[in-house]
Amino acid sequence: MIIFAKELVFPPLSHILRWKDIVPGFNKIGVISVLAMLITAAIFALAGKGDPLVAPKGIKNLAEQIIEFVQKNIVEQTMGHDGLPWTPFLLTMFMFIFLTNITGIIPTFQMPANARLAAPLFLALIVWVVFIAVGIKHQGIKYFTTLAWPPGVPVALKPLVGVIELVSTILVRPFSLAVRLFANMMAGHILLFTFALMMDALVHSGILAGIVFLPFLMLLFLTAFEVLVAFLQAYIFSMLAGVYIGSSAHPEH
Repeated sequence: MIIFAKELVFPPLSHILRWKDIVPGFNKIGVISVLAMLITAAIFALAGKGDPLVAPKGIKNLAEQIIEFVQKNIVEQTMGHDGLPWTPFLLTMFMFIFLTNITGIIPTFQMPANARLAAPLFLALIVWVVFIAVGIKHQGIKYFTTLAWPPGVPVALKPLVGVIELVSTILVRPFSLAVRLFANMMAGHILLFTFALMMDALVHSGILAGIVFLPFLMLLFLTAFEVLVAFLQAYIFSMLAGVYIGSSAHPEH
């Protein structure tokens, strides 16, 4: 047990989450993000080729399945049929987040880009700009006055409720979007790293090597679970983006 304790040296958190720059200001996180954009663009560019009257197969069938999923389970669920023009935006958001999440279980990469706060924060700011712009477009200055002086609330409570609504809508929404995605992906990454480190320690610990299958089984389970988490976090982020945009365009809903 003493030997095991010596072997199991957990590196600093900065070592797990920080990658050396390939060139100044561009590291593995940047590579993952660029690849996610290129893969997303390639899938739908290739799917758009060919005869539209021919039954879809291969990558075209995959693209259609993804589009149908986003339309039915994200766009229509949050904005109704009127929100279908927002499908390309939410589809791109969903695909990009999923692809930058799933790299956490891919050899060589072994790091979800969204386990660094910069990427989720940038995505959340895009959603923030979009739903604020939609609110101004559809409601004008009334978008802000309705938040500050909410209708249907007793006059005595309007100032308090107004402050809560303004802070919640303008500040909490983008912050919660970013932190939710970041925290979930970082937690999964640390768990995978911990059990991989434990396996390595057991293998080199002599007598304790016989129980290496225990962390190995846990690592397999966590890897499968991370695939589910990668999908769910992309879905939840895109769903909330749809909710925020829909509420800005149609406040009565």
